[in-house]
Amino acid sequence: MTYTEWVSWIFILCLFGPTPISSESSLSSNIPTNFLSFARKQEVVDWLVGVRRKIHENPELGFEEVETSKLVRAELDKMGIPYKYPVAVTGVLGFVGTGEPPFVAIRADMDALAMQEMVEWEHKSKIPGKMHACGHDSHVAMLLGAAKILQEHHEELQGTVILVFQPAEEGGGGAKKILDAGVLENVNAIFGLHVFPDLPIGEVASRSGPLLAGSGFFEAVISGKGGHAAIPQHSIDPILAASNVIVSLQHLVSREADPLESQVVTVAKFQGGGAFNVIPDSVTIGGTFRAFSKESIMQLKQRIEEVITRQAAVQRCNATVDFHEKEKPLFPATINNPNLHKHFQNVAGNMLGVHNVKDMQPLMGSEDFSFYQEEMPGYFFFLGMKDEALGRLPSVHSPHFKINEDALPYGAALHASLAATYLLEIQPQPSSREGKHHDEL
Repeated sequence: MTYTEWVSWIFILCLFGPTPISSESSLSSNIPTNFLSFARKQEVVDWLVGVRRKIHENPELGFEEVETSKLVRAELDKMGIPYKYPVAVTGVLGFVGTGEPPFVAIRADMDALAMQEMVEWEHKSKIPGKMHACGHDSHVAMLLGAAKILQEHHEELQGTVILVFQPAEEGGGGAKKILDAGVLENVNAIFGLHVFPDLPIGEVASRSGPLLAGSGFFEAVISGKGGHAAIPQHSIDPILAASNVIVSLQHLVSREADPLESQVVTVAKFQGGGAFNVIPDSVTIGGTFRAFSKESIMQLKQRIEEVITRQAAVQRCNATVDFHEKEKPLFPATINNPNLHKHFQNVAGNMLGVHNVKDMQPLMGSEDFSFYQEEMPGYFFFLGMKDEALGRLPSVHSPHFKINEDALPYGAALHASLAATYLLEIQPQPSSREGKHHDEL
């Protein structure tokens, strides 16, 4: 073959031959399945279940997660993972990887709810009036599982994964306190998850854009003049005033909100009176309000106060309104970053199959994960745990709530895969806050 013919063949091969696959692309597509295989090892599953059950037996409310935090730190010590503690009272931040940028965070909430567990089983809550009725015990176990996976593969990480064990999600705004501590200033993205009883195990669901509503709480004391129920003309009835207030509050959504924008105002608390024939001096009502924009949340807040005070005045009563923002800050809406949505679909699709990655409609529930999303790109998704063989699982915030522990390896592997592939594939632009590193590593 002549020199000219050789050149022609080489040109044809380069033009029509197979396109080489980059090692990074190949590695990133293998990570999800490899990590899930690791998480499904029997010794890892047994450990995940054991951790989750220990936490479940000892539920702690927001900013009281002393024993939970101690357990987290003990497990990180066993893995040889450095951490920062305390952060936001009881929070823990672990660090896996190079200690250098880029930084990506994965988060779990640690707090329980003030309710009595009604599930009778070997690992029932040992603390009267407290229960992990929202699955945060499983979230902590899964994040520790992700830590174990990432530490096992730490030499492959092209950056640093920050493990955020956060206190006080249930109304306490623990995410805001984490941010206020300044420990996530250099983070380029953050991921979070929540178990979902209505979604089959092996499936996940989320969406780009608004996912969960912003929320706030209110409490009002409506004061009148107590007296005998048989002679109401000598009294000023706060129960009647409160009843008118509640009806008027419903008009905020039905008459003042854009019909194309979802909003909720719910009065869930009504306390007043203790006898059949006595008009009380005062009544306390309280509830929550939800919307998908900060503007709507602030508008609802303003109008709730106006309606309560003015409607009470119509009935000759006085009213004071407290939004408890110090203890229960207003939550923004949870809005998923569109680029991270594509990343999630790719990673979850590689792990679970694209048919098991579902798009979902927004929910009126709220999550303080939204505070992170105001400061950095963030993504939140739901992890299925329904198994038809086990029957229908009760909803979250129920005293009968149960976790399907078969979901734990999926959550651990997804957390780890989202973080590791983010560092590998999505190399972000340098932060404007250069020079800040995590010295813990």
